[in-house]
Amino acid sequence: MDKFMKRAVELSTNNVKDGGQPFGAVLVKDGAIVAEGVNEIHIKHDVSAHAELVAIRKAQEKLQTDDLSGYVMYASGEPCPMCFTAMYYVGIKKAYYCASVKETADNGLNASAVLYEDFKHATENRKTVEMIHMPLEEGLEDPMKMWLEKDEVKKG
Repeated sequence: MDKFMKRAVELSTNNVKDGGQPFGAVLVKDGAIVAEGVNEIHIKHDVSAHAELVAIRKAQEKLQTDDLSGYVMYASGEPCPMCFTAMYYVGIKKAYYCASVKETADNGLNASAVLYEDFKHATENRKTVEMIHMPLEEGLEDPMKMWLEKDEVKKG
């Protein structure tokens, strides 16, 4: 196990000792730690305060960027769908993890396993959250159309 994963696991075990869940994350670029995070749900009372997201938020604030391409995430647990999505959106293309989704589920932390399984189904057949499509009402301004008309989008 390399030093970055050891650090993620160390953050994770310290978080358990401090009353939190067993998740720690380290964000690395060019062989150096840029940001670290632990699951802070028990502190912030914010369901999105997962270790990976905390590390991403810290890096983005520190670097004042929305693009973390070329960064690598080391996580003590396999990222949940929310963290996986955040890594994708910010440009992180590689992540290492220690405990698998199955291992975390076997230890009573099964939300990721349930969600990953549910995502295999069509939207209308999902079990975790009932999703109901409501098309844009005629006569309302269309935010997607506005987006396409923005100068930045046309150039990009």
